[in-house]
Amino acid sequence: MRNKPFFIALVGLALAASAQAQWKWKDAKGNVQYSDRPPPSGTPDKDILQRPANAPAQISVVPAGQAANAAASAPPPAASGPTKAEQEAAAHQKQDKDREAAKQKEEARRIAEQKRENCGRAQANLRDLQSGIRITRTNDAGERVFMDDAQRQAEVERTRGLIASECK
Repeated sequence: MRNKPFFIALVGLALAASAQAQWKWKDAKGNVQYSDRPPPSGTPDKDILQRPANAPAQISVVPAGQAANAAASAPPPAASGPTKAEQEAAAHQKQDKDREAAKQKEEARRIAEQKRENCGRAQANLRDLQSGIRITRTNDAGERVFMDDAQRQAEVERTRGLIASECK
């Protein structure tokens, strides 16, 4: 029993070699071949005796006008889902769209807030103009001057226009 380890190693090697030999086919001379690689491209489908479980069927090109054999006319395997790269690209596009939507929503909120502030200022300005108190402005020379009735009425009309546009 001194050769027992050698015998075990030899059996293990034979099992490993047979586990890798997933392809089995007849060559052009009729000899059976075993390999872990597919048979040569010219091997007819009828000569392939065994394939790995995950190996696709061979695709044969048939010239126009000739009938294809039954194996070649089998429907193609169902298309699998998107690849990981396609899934990641779709996720990035969705994130970009979400960011853009959030940015647009924030911009719309900021504009609405600014309109509310402008509306409040215009309404307060109109109340001051209609109250009858004397209002002063600074002219180009830096002097303080009072508004006359015509200037006050023009400013009231301008302020009403602002209220109409900002207070919707």
